Amino acid sequence: MINYREADAKCRVEGRRKVSAWIKSVVVLKGKSVGEINIVSCSDELLLDTNVRFLEHDYYTDIITFDNTEGDLISGDLMISFDRVKENAKNESVRFQEELRRVIIHGVLHLMGYGDKTDDEAKEMRAQENKALKMFHVEHLS
Repeated sequence: MINYREADAKCRVEGRRKVSAWIKSVVVLKGKSVGEINIVSCSDELLLDTNVRFLEHDYYTDIITFDNTEGDLISGDLMISFDRVKENAKNESVRFQEELRRVIIHGVLHLMGYGDKTDDEAKEMRAQENKALKMFHVEHLS
């Protein structure tokens, strides 16, 4: 089950059913199943506080992924700074919803074991994000 939650920011995910179906299709394509994934909208400040308290990282980020996956059952919390997503979208000259989907699938890919700490991992993560984003557009054009 995929849930959309609000911490201290409005959760502005458009087409939640389509987004949820897309996430499920990405997970199934990798031979896994969706358990419980919580997409939590928050502000820069809340995510920074969370980053400092739980990860000891004192910097802003667009997402923090808390992994509760067990075996092939993908579960976890994706805390997303909607402030950061808005700024990233502006900087990359893409629509907010497009950037939001990229960040969401980035977190889901983390839950499936993809990393982004090394250059090679980051390159593979980006390739997987792009592949997943193309799936969204193909499956949900109408």
